[in-house]
Amino acid sequence: MPSTLPGVPDIDDQLATSIVERLGAIEHGLRESVASSDDMMRWTARHLMDAGGKRVRPMLVLLAASLGDVDAEGVQDAAILVELTHLASLYHDDVMDSAPTRRGTDSAHSLWGNNVAILTGDFLFARASALSARIGPEAVRMHSETFERLCLGQLHETVGPAEGEDPFAHYISVLSDKTASLLALAGDLGASLAGAPEGSGDVMSRYGEKVGVAFQLADDVLDLESDAATSGKTPGIDLREGVPTMPTLLVRRRAAEQQDPRSLEILRRLDSDLSDDTALGELVELLREDEALEETRRLAQRTADEAVEILGELPQGPVREALETFTRTLVERRR
Repeated sequence: MPSTLPGVPDIDDQLATSIVERLGAIEHGLRESVASSDDMMRWTARHLMDAGGKRVRPMLVLLAASLGDVDAEGVQDAAILVELTHLASLYHDDVMDSAPTRRGTDSAHSLWGNNVAILTGDFLFARASALSARIGPEAVRMHSETFERLCLGQLHETVGPAEGEDPFAHYISVLSDKTASLLALAGDLGASLAGAPEGSGDVMSRYGEKVGVAFQLADDVLDLESDAATSGKTPGIDLREGVPTMPTLLVRRRAAEQQDPRSLEILRRLDSDLSDDTALGELVELLREDEALEETRRLAQRTADEAVEILGELPQGPVREALETFTRTLVERRR
């Protein structure tokens, strides 16, 4: 019988009900955590939160915590902490990428300007830091290290690979820092705070690293395949901003090695002015039909398989099975 857990079908009904109930409390806690007496911040801090989202990171905290006592002290704060940190990073990312929309609505910087968007992100990071302090010193350390990785990932994406550095290794390291680090934190905090069996925190941290990379590789596919109505993002927005993705890296490598006309034409368009929507749309169509897209999909699936293999170190049972389903759902999603 299908579960009621949003986006994660066919898991144990009792576990699904447990997590859905707690996600409701976490949603309430998220809104309480950004409450402010400042009139401006009251609107800007809730902007992306009100736009929705999959709440992947809080869900992972709760799934990991279900290996122990999901109601243990600090678990709910940890779930709110990771989502606040994620939301904060989105405000900053949209400024960096000049993204006009996010989650189907105008991005914060489009509405209020770059300065307000950046300061709102900083405000959310501050509220997340207060939660880590409430959980305890170890959570503060883990959160600060993750925050550092988020910053480094954005920096390395911005400046690109160093001379002589493998662009594929560089790209995977960016994904690890920008996306996977927060999923690793979610898994580790959830298991550790819940008193899960010894070693579970480490397993969930390593799992988070793998599933985070798989998640972002799947996002590279979605960035080209989906439309703005379903994804909330303009297809190919990363192309316009010159942000590398796995499909474009694969095309660049093939163009360098084979010099085939199709790859060279895509490369020419990639390096041209894509400010015009028509030019961007034509490039997106070319990439949709290119073998690099399917190659990226296969890489995402292989990385997800590696994440599931790590889960094999956990005790067999409904939680492990749910985490395996969670992994597949993240990689096979259509939005």
